[in-house]
Amino acid sequence: MTGAMTGTAIGFTGGVLDRGDAIRHDPAAFAALRRDPAARLLVLDGYEPAMAAGELGWTAIDPGIADGDLVLLGLRDGTGHFARLADGPARGRSFELIAALHGLRAGEAATYAAARSVLDWHARHRFCANCGQATAAFRAGWGRACAACSTEHFPRVDPVVIMIAEHDGRALLGRQPAFPPGRYSALAGFLEPGESIEEAVAREIGEEAGIAVTDVRYVASQPWPFPSSLMIACTARATDDEIVLDRNELEDAIWVPREVVRAVLAGEPGPFLPPPPYAIAYTLLTAWAG
Repeated sequence: MTGAMTGTAIGFTGGVLDRGDAIRHDPAAFAALRRDPAARLLVLDGYEPAMAAGELGWTAIDPGIADGDLVLLGLRDGTGHFARLADGPARGRSFELIAALHGLRAGEAATYAAARSVLDWHARHRFCANCGQATAAFRAGWGRACAACSTEHFPRVDPVVIMIAEHDGRALLGRQPAFPPGRYSALAGFLEPGESIEEAVAREIGEEAGIAVTDVRYVASQPWPFPSSLMIACTARATDDEIVLDRNELEDAIWVPREVVRAVLAGEPGPFLPPPPYAIAYTLLTAWAG
């Protein structure tokens, strides 16, 4: 899938599975689908995908796995594709996973992102937020129900704004201490309650870099499975270029001319290393540079 305003591919989008919403409401249909000999189970080592010839690995479903331990990822040509609940929450990204993400095709990456996000949600929400009692998976793995108080819980996605401020043909980029050496990226932050996307963009840029902005424009969005966010990419116009860093958020921030961003994205050496191509920050930089 490409962003309507970017023309470039967006990581973790373009999934090819039919999510099968009707089956989520039909336990009998779910049970029949998982017992179909053709049904496939995503092979994971914890939360890491087992790759087979550069693609996600799939296997037959062990009949001994309980229905409540499976999540229906979706159907393809009528065949159910499932993932199994993990024992605990996800713990960051390994070097092996990062390498795999660079090689996964768009549809494959989208399937993996959905699986990782929903499995991690289950692992982090085993108890009812209303009464504290244990919950159990239902609706084909797309919800958890509390038998004690009848509260139903469903996977949540956290909205995050990620943005580039522009001033005189230059983009504002920042780096966090956790980034690999030399990497700079777009600024980002979570939306807060009672806040619009435009207000969040302006607040985050102001808080992190001391820059006031206007003219916030939406560019594209991306599901981000670490753990489960929706990245909302925007651009904005800076009213000045004097950077005042919040050292709790950023290690550094720089203004980079458009021609330099173009060169770096083309693989030429420059003052920063770009974000990885599967991140929407890369898409955003590409769209801005174009």
